[in-house]
Amino acid sequence: MRGTADKESAKGSEGRTLNVFSHGMLVLWAVMVVMPLLWAVMTSFKDDKSIFTSPWSPPTSLNFDNWARAWSQAHMSDYFFNTLIVVGGSLIGTMLLGSMVAYVLARFDFPGNRFFYFLFIGGMSFPIILALVPLFYVMSNTGLLNTRHGLILAYIAYSLPFTTFFLTSFFRSLPTSVAEAAIIDGASHTRTFFQVMLPMAKPGLISVGIFNFLGQWNQYMLPTVLNTDPDQRVLTQGLVELAASQGYKGDWSGLFAGLVMAMLPVLAAYIIFQRQVVAGLTAGALK
Repeated sequence: MRGTADKESAKGSEGRTLNVFSHGMLVLWAVMVVMPLLWAVMTSFKDDKSIFTSPWSPPTSLNFDNWARAWSQAHMSDYFFNTLIVVGGSLIGTMLLGSMVAYVLARFDFPGNRFFYFLFIGGMSFPIILALVPLFYVMSNTGLLNTRHGLILAYIAYSLPFTTFFLTSFFRSLPTSVAEAAIIDGASHTRTFFQVMLPMAKPGLISVGIFNFLGQWNQYMLPTVLNTDPDQRVLTQGLVELAASQGYKGDWSGLFAGLVMAMLPVLAAYIIFQRQVVAGLTAGALK
C-alpha cells in the first residue's frame, strides 16, 4: 500500500512540475507576442524625438496628430478603403466557392472525387512565387491587371485550396441524417446545402474565414506584382510606400501610426471570434 501511495505521490509531483513548466512557457510566449504589439501602439503616440531618446518609456502625451497625418497625408485612408473592398470581395467569394466545393467532395461519390480532392491539396503545397510570372501575363492579357476585381480573383484562387481542404474534413464530420431528412421532405440539393448544412457548418466557416481574412489582409506579394497602380494600392503596399517615401524626413511616428492602423482590424477580428475559432478547430475531433 505504501509503495502504491509513493508512486501516486511521485506521479502527482511530476504532473505539478510539468504543469508549472507548461504554464511558464505559455506565459513567456504570451509576453513575446504581446509586448511588440503594445510597444508599437505606445510608439504610435510619441513624437519622433521621444522614439529615439526614450524608446521603452510610455509617451508623455498622446499625439493624435500622428494618426491624423498617417490617415490623410500618407493616404492610409485610400489604402484602407482599397483593402476593405479587395479583402471583403475575395473573402465572400472564397467562402462561397470553397464551401460549395467542399460539400460536394465530402458528400457525393462520383468518378474523379479523390482526384479533385488531392488536386486541391496539391494546390496548398504549390509555391505561389512560381505562378507570379505566368499569372502576371494572364491577367495582363485579360485586362485584369491593376484592377480590384482582378486582385479579388487572384486572392480567391490563392485561398481556395486551403478552404476546400479544411471544410471538406468538417462537412464529413457532420451528421448525414439531417440532410437525408431534408431530401426526403422534398428539399433540393441547393436548398439542403444553404438552409441545412451551411448553418450546421458555422463553426468551421468562421474558423477558416478568420484564417483567410488574416492571410488576405496581410498579403503583400500578390498585390505587389499584380497591382502596380498607385491609386489601387492596398495597406501592405501603402506601409512600404510610407516607409520608402520618408527619405531623410524620418516620420517614424506617422509610420508606427499607419502600422497600428493596419494591425487593428486583424486583432479585432481575432478577439471577437476567438471562441468560434477554437470551436471550429475542435469540432471535427469532438464529433
